[in-house]
Amino acid sequence: MKVTHLKTLFAAAALAAATCAVAGPIGYGAATTGGGGATPVNVATLADMQAKINAYNGTSGLVLNYTGKFDYATITDVCAQWQKPAQTLEVKNKSNITIKGAGDSTANFGIHIAGNANNIIVQNMTIGLLQGGEAADSISIEGMSSGKPSNIWIDHNTIFASLTNCPGAGDASFDGGIDMKKGAHHVTISYNHVYNYQKVSLNGYSDSDTLNAGARTTYHNNRFENVKSRLPLQRFGQSHIFNNYFNNVLSSGINVRMDGISLIEANYFENVKNPVTSRDSSRIGYWDLRDNHVGAGITWDATGDSVNATDWATTKAYGPTGYAYTAIPASDVKAKAIATAGARTNLAQ
Repeated sequence: MKVTHLKTLFAAAALAAATCAVAGPIGYGAATTGGGGATPVNVATLADMQAKINAYNGTSGLVLNYTGKFDYATITDVCAQWQKPAQTLEVKNKSNITIKGAGDSTANFGIHIAGNANNIIVQNMTIGLLQGGEAADSISIEGMSSGKPSNIWIDHNTIFASLTNCPGAGDASFDGGIDMKKGAHHVTISYNHVYNYQKVSLNGYSDSDTLNAGARTTYHNNRFENVKSRLPLQRFGQSHIFNNYFNNVLSSGINVRMDGISLIEANYFENVKNPVTSRDSSRIGYWDLRDNHVGAGITWDATGDSVNATDWATTKAYGPTGYAYTAIPASDVKAKAIATAGARTNLAQ
């Protein structure tokens, strides 16, 4: 047997072992197991997937492998998308579900996790150029009167839209990338690649969303590039943001408001306007900044109500996260994010 072949086998074995060792989520969503060991069911269309969820009893465990493909090249008029009816997979009041993209699948619909929907995984999905404008988020996690979603893991997805400001829609032409609101809590957002998006991640839908005070969200090892803002926009609650790569952010990055607090640790920032800020709310938020890499192209502007982290100093101690994790040095984050974030990376970590 050739030495090169042996090396390939050993490398594959090591990768498989590493993947198994770190297969589950870490952070505030660490208890998430999704559909667990349920036999996977292949679904090729939004309608088929919705039918399987509708027929599911809501507790026993469901694993859906999405195999469908959408040809994004068929969208010749990007601005026409926001005027079309939104297409959304509804996961309401049902728990213990895994939604996983298979192979080179692609989707042109959003996923709405709402109400008493707990223990949900969305993984390896490629979602792009949605219809519906402000009515369509790529992934939305929302509390309702029936309950507040918890133990949610959004992992290794690729999400993209357009930076085009469409007439009549403006920055709502492609609204939320990964949004959570109205009491959603214990969520981990990891290894996602979000690009060409205007509003990346909302965490608390308005200054009156006091239910978000209970939000606990971990963002780690994500890749955010060529985006406008909301990385995240956080109102109330707590977030731990570590080992993420931020590049070419046009308006504002991490915007912590309404008494929220964020631990911002070992991230890599370059070509970012207002990378850490508090603006556009009646009350400011706070941050604990630790060991971040501040690269080239960092710029700032000020509004009447803004507080910017221009001196990269902590404004409030975060305290313990309550979970175990290991942050790599910030200088290594860019290369790792490019290699591992997004769908079709074999869930590399």
